[in-house]
Amino acid sequence: MNANTKAYKQAAAEAAVAIVESGMVLGLGHGSTVAYALEALAAKLSSGELTDIVAVPCSQATADACQQLRIPLTSLDEHPRIDMTIDGADEVDPNLNLIKGGGGALLREKIVAQASLREVIIVDEGKLSPTLGANFALPVEVSPFGWKSQQAYLAGLANSAILREHRGQAVLSDQGNYLLNCDFGPIEDAFKLAQALEGRAGIVEHGLFLNLATDLLVAGPDGVEHRRANPPS
Repeated sequence: MNANTKAYKQAAAEAAVAIVESGMVLGLGHGSTVAYALEALAAKLSSGELTDIVAVPCSQATADACQQLRIPLTSLDEHPRIDMTIDGADEVDPNLNLIKGGGGALLREKIVAQASLREVIIVDEGKLSPTLGANFALPVEVSPFGWKSQQAYLAGLANSAILREHRGQAVLSDQGNYLLNCDFGPIEDAFKLAQALEGRAGIVEHGLFLNLATDLLVAGPDGVEHRRANPPS
């Protein structure tokens, strides 16, 4: 990651935290850009600029970071409605549809996103794409039971479906599931593909986040641009 990209990530994250109001229930996503948001949020809590914030973390790594930064945590069971979630994305199309899950937290991230009144996505300009799948493989979370059957099914739809591994061992999600990186190339109809994936037993979740983002904060050399999703017709 070059210095410019780091600066853009930080700028987008700080712009998102600037939207946060005291008393909010926040969802906090996962990944390198969200890490900057956690630091900015912790600073505002420490200074007293923000008060009475509680956060639902989307991964164990985010929960651990929040505890270190003294960001108060809660659960979705205690607060089933979230005022605002701050999260990153791996790829964003012009309609604010997303591919997420590069960090492996897609299931929890989608659960939290669907419970949020406002889903604020923070990215650097390199994450923008004319079509989902053009620049990033689609993560798909599958049950370890019979996972090769799901791999074969996915390989029949995609150019490839590769098990995510580290040092020869399958990478596990926080739920203990496997992750497959599926290269679809540019996805012609993301909604049709999502339906095909959701109808398959053994596929726990996929990284297509469609009609979930309400706001996009994208940072580049000209600053941070705030885009808002058009309400569905």
